[in-house]
Amino acid sequence: MNDIDQQSMREAVHVAASAQLTCRPNPWVGAVLVAVDGRRFSGFTQPVGQAHAEVQALRAAGDAARGATMYVTLEPCNHVGRTPPCTDALIAAGVSRVVVAVQDPDVRVAGSGIARLRDAGLHVDVGVGADDVNEQLAPYLHHRRTGRPFVVLKLAMTIDGYIAAKSGAGGWITGPAARRRVHELRAASDAILVGAGTVRADDPQLTVRDAPGTSPRRIVLGRAPSDARVRPCTEWGGSLTDLLDTLGNEGVLQLMVEGGASVAAQFHAAGLIDRYVFHIAPAVMGGSDAVPAFAGDTAATLADVWRGRTISTQQLGDDVEVVIAPERSPS
Repeated sequence: MNDIDQQSMREAVHVAASAQLTCRPNPWVGAVLVAVDGRRFSGFTQPVGQAHAEVQALRAAGDAARGATMYVTLEPCNHVGRTPPCTDALIAAGVSRVVVAVQDPDVRVAGSGIARLRDAGLHVDVGVGADDVNEQLAPYLHHRRTGRPFVVLKLAMTIDGYIAAKSGAGGWITGPAARRRVHELRAASDAILVGAGTVRADDPQLTVRDAPGTSPRRIVLGRAPSDARVRPCTEWGGSLTDLLDTLGNEGVLQLMVEGGASVAAQFHAAGLIDRYVFHIAPAVMGGSDAVPAFAGDTAATLADVWRGRTISTQQLGDDVEVVIAPERSPS
């Protein structure tokens, strides 16, 4: 591994971001081909049924692919699906080296793509840029490993940890930039979930309006009023684990949970959240009788406090986004 490898894989990760909103349920993969003469060509996964990232880059390169190095964020596929195997395309194009960030856990691939390339005489390196790609592809990788969607909990709160006033009156805690970010998160999700209490109190639409992308499937825990704006929706009355199994079987890669406090507490207590996204406003509710982020009893001692690891932070206008992963999360 050298500086060129690192730089090229970072470029592939950047290119892959262009695909996330358009290629699901396929993984959003980026590829960068570096020709022998130094020219660079890139590609990313197209909508379902169209070319994968590697093929896009090969098409852009043409004859320059012979003897080149291909950098790809996920192991090339080695099976016939809606498109032919990318391994065959790489071999036929005369690529001499393939650098892969992450092995694909899909049972149809699972190392066979790497083995096929090596058997054909290509030099294959694995692991360059793996940390970045594991985070970028976390929903896909989690789904393929567990059969369940990657669960993202988003909560907007005051700096003292409240998500609503005690009166229950509506209104915005965070500003416009944070609210736009919420729509980006929705667009990156295949389904979105709230409790029936939130539907009755806020009558949310749960659609994507302030960002590119399509609106996710809407799910309500409990019964939604017949005239609720969230309809059409799926109403669920069973266990959360059964819900995740069902959604996973239906191809949902990412489920966004938007509340309220009781729903957040249920998912948290069951250890079902893979990313916590907190939007924290520079606002203080004051007192102790407003609605907390999580319903129920607090930890009895500091030794009982749940702790995660910070993945990222960013400022959104006057607000701050903090993304946290549970320590147990492999993604």
